[in-house]
Amino acid sequence: MALRGVCVVELAGLAPGPLCGMILADFGARVVRVDRPGAGGDVSRLSRGKRSLVADLRRRRGAAVVRRLCARADVLLEPFRGGVMEKLQLGPDILLKENPKLIYARLSGFGHSGRFSTVAGHDINYLALSGVLSKLGRSGENPYAPLNLLADFGGGGLMCALGIMMALFERTRSGKGQVIDASMVEGTAYLSSFLWKTQTTGLWEQPRGENLLDGGAPFYTTYRTADGEFMAVGALEPQFYELLIKGLGLKSDELPSQMSMSEWPQMKKKFADIFAKKTKAEWCQIFDGTDACVTPVLTFEEVAHHGHNKERGSFITDGEQGVSPRPAPLLSNTPAIPSKRDPFVGEHTEEILKEFGVSQEEIDQLMSDKIIESNKLKANL
Repeated sequence: MALRGVCVVELAGLAPGPLCGMILADFGARVVRVDRPGAGGDVSRLSRGKRSLVADLRRRRGAAVVRRLCARADVLLEPFRGGVMEKLQLGPDILLKENPKLIYARLSGFGHSGRFSTVAGHDINYLALSGVLSKLGRSGENPYAPLNLLADFGGGGLMCALGIMMALFERTRSGKGQVIDASMVEGTAYLSSFLWKTQTTGLWEQPRGENLLDGGAPFYTTYRTADGEFMAVGALEPQFYELLIKGLGLKSDELPSQMSMSEWPQMKKKFADIFAKKTKAEWCQIFDGTDACVTPVLTFEEVAHHGHNKERGSFITDGEQGVSPRPAPLLSNTPAIPSKRDPFVGEHTEEILKEFGVSQEEIDQLMSDKIIESNKLKANL
């Protein structure tokens, strides 16, 4: 796989950090997840392909265990607010001195400088501070966050994984590691570069929810069908819009111009009335295979059974959590080979420590002093 031989130490966190680590593991990296004592597991369910070691970082000897791992690792992924790692004596100044080749990835909401660097937050807060949240929502309604996808996973986990890839590539030239400050606020803002760069083009001159791409246009939105399901319409270009009109049983010469914004509310109502007369399956029969840019809004229960997704193998089934997306993108020579399950917390504690040169005597003493934990027996049940 593409990242075979890359060793990653991931300190347990929520959502964005686990996704970043899982991406690396899916593509072949050896990811060691350092869990807290007494932890019930990765609540984000994103530990596929990782191994788990339990160590108490709040105790000096527990932090020393992580230092030993990082001395031989390629990447450290840590999810804490500013100052936390420094208090644990695990800051970049210390770890990079011991291992100058280490990629030290810091994934946090507000970044590791600035007045908010030490305060708590969640996806919606980072999304708000990035400016993007102000653009999301229906006309006349409050802004709303699209689940916790944009900041946590797009601007956070995925952007951090990209940073790690770039740092690993740069290391092939310089031989040196570096610190990655992956702020979810900045990552989300960077994702929205298109919004910023098109401010003067007229795309966003109307209030939120009344523009071309935010639900204002009748040809770029969703419609309810007769069976209470939904169809997504994205017929932006004139030639695609013409096919949409044809599929709806309308005639373009009897309708207002596509880009007549004053007519959009009335056109949206007309389209909604028509979509409501047929089921989702019936609309699929009309639009599937055309360039009208009309697709069904699939539920999680439906998505793996859709013909296109089945043909590509876009979703996989594991023995633990059921259906989930196949790792993407699909590499022709070194595709990802995802593991079938998440590790038990502490399943690999002894195995990992031995690999990193810790003697059995040291392991036994750390276990006795409750610095580390092992759940190997549970894993064998």
